[in-house]
Amino acid sequence: MTLLACSVLAALMAAGCQPPASQNPNDRRRENLQEERAPAEQSLRTATYKGEGPIEIVCTSGMVADIVRNVGGERVAVDQMMGEGVDPHLYKPTPGDVSRLARAEMIFFSGLHLEGKLADHFASMARDKPTVPVTLRLDPAKLIPADEGYFDPHVWFDVALWSECAQAVADVLAGFDPEFAETYRENAAAYRKRLVALDEYARTELAKIPPKQRVLVTAHDAFQYFGRAYDVEVKAIQGVSTTSEAGLRKINELVEYLTTNRIGAVFVETSVSDKNVQSLIEGCAERGHTVDLGGELFSDAMGREGTPEGTYEGMIRHNVETIRGALE
Repeated sequence: MTLLACSVLAALMAAGCQPPASQNPNDRRRENLQEERAPAEQSLRTATYKGEGPIEIVCTSGMVADIVRNVGGERVAVDQMMGEGVDPHLYKPTPGDVSRLARAEMIFFSGLHLEGKLADHFASMARDKPTVPVTLRLDPAKLIPADEGYFDPHVWFDVALWSECAQAVADVLAGFDPEFAETYRENAAAYRKRLVALDEYARTELAKIPPKQRVLVTAHDAFQYFGRAYDVEVKAIQGVSTTSEAGLRKINELVEYLTTNRIGAVFVETSVSDKNVQSLIEGCAERGHTVDLGGELFSDAMGREGTPEGTYEGMIRHNVETIRGALE
């Protein structure tokens, strides 16, 4: 760097100049969102299904697969990559997964960097086939900012917001398979009607918990949309992604919070280790405050296939019942 360049840089820093707009966290979030959505939009522009059906679709998580099965009905054959207890933040595709993606006629994933280790594969597949995040049409203004230049991806915990994703899936399927467009839209309307009832159920049940007790403490920060939608204060040990480490300082802060506010229960998650939550319980006990394990919540993965919790609606109902039972 020349002497002149160094002098100019020093002068700018001394003047308190802000970094370029692209370094602003909000701008980075929108840039990352556009980087994810652009290949998906491009993959839809000329794609039209020409097969007999059903359409072979690979979905990542159970929540995504649930939408596609309900909207697609008998017209789709869904291959779900991630089963019960699988953490999508940490999930690395196997050679078999890559083959499944390559064979698929269409791919749906959750998006918002939830499946971060699959991002390059999605971008590559989008050159050959519709490869679409179900969050594609969500207004960024409705998304919750997270660290590291991304939005919080756990949108399924706001049932009304997740319902918008169901409509997006219907629109995408209708564009890809126009002969059955009306079927997809009718299926989506029926599914969304059930989600309206589910949203109201969650709101009604959680409102029965006294406001001062309506505090949800979990292993990782997956429930901010849930808290915003249903007026629940949310605390977590780890960040939005389970790739972040839980520090001793954070655990000590939560022990102090739980003890001071006499919060009586904390929760583990099916797809996250319970070690940090147990540390919270032990820390509170050392301070003379008993904290119960309120139960196990489904966060980034649904329950076992064939059980009520193996559906999106059953997963939400289980969580609401568990939270209310422990906190009321």
